[in-house]
Amino acid sequence: MPSVEHPSRSSTPVRLRFRVTPGARSSEVVGRYGDGWKIRVHAAPERGRANEEVVSLLAETLGVTPRDLRVVAGHTARDKIVELDRLTREEAERRLSSGEEHA
Repeated sequence: MPSVEHPSRSSTPVRLRFRVTPGARSSEVVGRYGDGWKIRVHAAPERGRANEEVVSLLAETLGVTPRDLRVVAGHTARDKIVELDRLTREEAERRLSSGEEHA
């Protein structure tokens, strides 16, 4: 029997853009920011702590494990590119939209 790929699963990594605000009161997905997303993390931008929290927040929001995410560009900058395994771009965008702060 041929294997059937789940429609929300991707065999090709997806790259998403993020504008990160470190040192925030709380960690959250804020919303769209140009062609990417804006997120806030509580951790300070020192010794990789903010990047670790970015991965943790995104893993929780997207429903994947931290191993499925990698910061591939912008390690020391506010603008980052995160590579994601296991989800399609459409499913990742849908889950990020669900995680947005609704004020």
